[in-house]
Amino acid sequence: MISPTTTGGRVWIDMTNSPHVLVLRPVIDEFRRRGWDVTVTAREFAQTLPLLERFGIAHTVIGHHWGKHMWAKAWGMFARTSRMVSFGRGKGFDLALSHASNDLPVAARLLGIPHVTMFDYEFAKLSHSINVRFSTKALVPDAISVEALAPYGGTPDKVDRYPGLKEEYYLADFEPDPAVLDQLGLDPEKIIIVLRTPPSMAAYHRMANPVFDDVLRAIAAREDTQAVVLLRTPDQRAGVDAIGAENLIIPDKVVDAQSLIYYADIVVSGGGTLNREAVALGTPAYTVFQGVMGAVDNGLIADGRLRQLTSVDALTFAKKPTASTRVRRDVGGLVDRITSVARGPRGGGGRG
Repeated sequence: MISPTTTGGRVWIDMTNSPHVLVLRPVIDEFRRRGWDVTVTAREFAQTLPLLERFGIAHTVIGHHWGKHMWAKAWGMFARTSRMVSFGRGKGFDLALSHASNDLPVAARLLGIPHVTMFDYEFAKLSHSINVRFSTKALVPDAISVEALAPYGGTPDKVDRYPGLKEEYYLADFEPDPAVLDQLGLDPEKIIIVLRTPPSMAAYHRMANPVFDDVLRAIAAREDTQAVVLLRTPDQRAGVDAIGAENLIIPDKVVDAQSLIYYADIVVSGGGTLNREAVALGTPAYTVFQGVMGAVDNGLIADGRLRQLTSVDALTFAKKPTASTRVRRDVGGLVDRITSVARGPRGGGGRG
């Protein structure tokens, strides 16, 4: 283990889903500020590649998502991990980092590279049985206990808990762009709602979600609302189009979702990241997640920062207050924790 006061090194970062680009973008910037050479690989899935292009992050595409069936996921992981091992061999990486990726932890272990896995939902049992067990460190929010990760091989020495939400770190340098409203044809006088479809491809969330469908229909019946529906996968478009409502807008390209959330009045999501971005940016957020609620979201619900929506009747249609509260945290603190396990004579680099 090397001191975080030295600089330089080579880090391999892998991204397998759209949110990973947002989470790791400022981490990449901080690594480079400290003199690290950063290599990024990515899987073709959802909006991962368009987001990498939008942020100008150079990357190598390795593999694609093989579908929702368990056998396909298993084969896809085997195929991609094999390619990752070939890619990483002989490149002299001192450290590897991913956010809930299953492929890089295994490849890094086979190549002898210390790996840090990040995530903020502790009940993705299959995924964490791989990424915690094969990683050198599991970096998670402090709302998640060490005991919760014990079934996956999480120990006090392996689990590192940071304060707050990951969104408070990666959105710390974010400044909203009002142009997103014009780009989507949104009327700021109306109630603007951002909707994120449930994660129907995820192994931990396989049930239907009637509440989300009820929300879509309720919005369609109102004249004072406009909603932007952010799809996870293209096959989810048919369900929204079937409602036939002009005030349900599906963007035809990647949008500045964070600016959209900032200017929105309400966010409703079937997953976690979009809701927690809303919390960090001061926009009222509702979760319709129907799986086992994680410790992070349970804490936000208990604090009144996130609302659990079990019936569309509980959704309050209103413009949000003009003043909103944002929480910003220093991403350098995360990078200090990540680099503490790097190998070799070069290290993470403290913040100068």
